[in-house]
Amino acid sequence: MKALIQRVLSAKVVVEGKAVGEIGPGILTFLGIAHSDTEKELQWLIQKILKLRIFEDEQCKMNLSLLDLQGSNPGAQSHSHLIVSQFTLYGDTAKGNRPSFVNAASPAIAQPLYEKALELSKASGVKTQGGIFQADMKVTLINDGPVTFVIESE
Repeated sequence: MKALIQRVLSAKVVVEGKAVGEIGPGILTFLGIAHSDTEKELQWLIQKILKLRIFEDEQCKMNLSLLDLQGSNPGAQSHSHLIVSQFTLYGDTAKGNRPSFVNAASPAIAQPLYEKALELSKASGVKTQGGIFQADMKVTLINDGPVTFVIESE
């Protein structure tokens, strides 16, 4: 499982001209699922994203996580999580000029795991939105920093 995460000031997913997911400050996660991935890897990955300390504290140091920035923290502005399915993270470009997607999960495997990712993030108390699985999505974002990380399950 792979996630490309970006700290954002805002992000939006549009499908057929309609916004289907939109957040203010928070994390935009592009989630790639391999055919061998299970819920175990997903649980680890979502917890890693939610606990990753990539937001600045009062001393302007990256020391706060998405979980730290929820409404229960006095004086903190609540941050959100937008998760977008992204099978192209498993595109293999090693040979030739056309990517191979043999390592990407089939929709039968990937869709339930993607939906579970949304559930896990929401269950943590973080306002979470998503795109539409297998849709032609237009994603806009304002990257904050820029701060971008790639996280892979073991």
